[in-house]
Amino acid sequence: MNASPYRCRCFKLVRHGEPMEEVIEDVRAPAAGEVLVRILAAGVCHSDVMLYDGFVDAGSGRKIDLSRGVAAPRVLGHEIAGEVTAFGEGAQAAALAQGVKLGDKVVVYPWIGCGNCFYCQGGQEPLCSNPRNLGLQRDGGFSQFTMVPDARYLVPAGNLPLEQAAPYACSGLTAFAALKKLAPFPTGERLLIIGAGGVGLSGIRFARQILGVSPIVADLDPAKWPLAIEAGASQTIDPRDADALKAIAKSGGVAGAVDFVGTGESFAMGLNALRKGGKMVSVGLIGGATPITPAMLVFKAVTLMGSMVGTVEELRELIALANTGVLPPLPVSTLPLDQVNDVIHKLHEGRFPGRAVLLPAG
Repeated sequence: MNASPYRCRCFKLVRHGEPMEEVIEDVRAPAAGEVLVRILAAGVCHSDVMLYDGFVDAGSGRKIDLSRGVAAPRVLGHEIAGEVTAFGEGAQAAALAQGVKLGDKVVVYPWIGCGNCFYCQGGQEPLCSNPRNLGLQRDGGFSQFTMVPDARYLVPAGNLPLEQAAPYACSGLTAFAALKKLAPFPTGERLLIIGAGGVGLSGIRFARQILGVSPIVADLDPAKWPLAIEAGASQTIDPRDADALKAIAKSGGVAGAVDFVGTGESFAMGLNALRKGGKMVSVGLIGGATPITPAMLVFKAVTLMGSMVGTVEELRELIALANTGVLPPLPVSTLPLDQVNDVIHKLHEGRFPGRAVLLPAG
């Protein structure tokens, strides 16, 4: 195998909960089927914070251990957009079949399964029990280069600015897949979106196109309310405002709710806001727990669903939709790669409005 001519600057998680360390290393040449992508934009997702910590708070002092699935040292980051730089043997023909050639700008689908199990064979790679996800089991986006195991995970970015395109790989795709679970949405009914952070803002932006409705948005932080309105919310409310919650209940409740926060309180709010026959999608992973009364589910005949990220086909669908220009732009702050630890710290404290995108080449 020929040596690669590239050197790479990246930031690696060495110990969970401690600042990522800068590393300069050679980039190996792509093996058969692989594609080397030069990273030009890398979104920082709230799930990167949990991967950095190594756990998810499950409430009542319980934690879900993530450290085994993200064995350090590891380059985190799974919202990746960049330029196709080199092909391994056979990969160029596979890329052309996806409409991708050398030098093209692409969004990288990071949720890569084993390829052989029931879920992978059924097109549901995010559910694979033996995954090869970029930024988790394989090095990801907080770097100048990433190695993609197969050209089928390259999605042409089209005319999208890459700082807008990168977040579609996770926050955008997560919101897109969650909203699709509520389609078709009843005409004239109301949708409640809980959380106006990075993923929630994507959900607000998509609601009109996917479900034909401008959602009610609940968020604790008033600073996020103008962003929610700009993204397409019909109104914003404070989840602690008892009068606002009573107004929803008195009007019959909402047909659909999406919880992009994932605390016990946010889950309970979404569930309690549903009208009879309503549907709720739980997405957020902030942590916590809440009691559920089974009889309530029966009497109201509601449906509860969990949703992670979407499939590679859904990412292609989403990028095609974004290229039509119908989606409001995502509020993005671009920063140099060496700010990654500071961004993680601010996200940890909930002090980063909109979406942070690193520019490794800048």
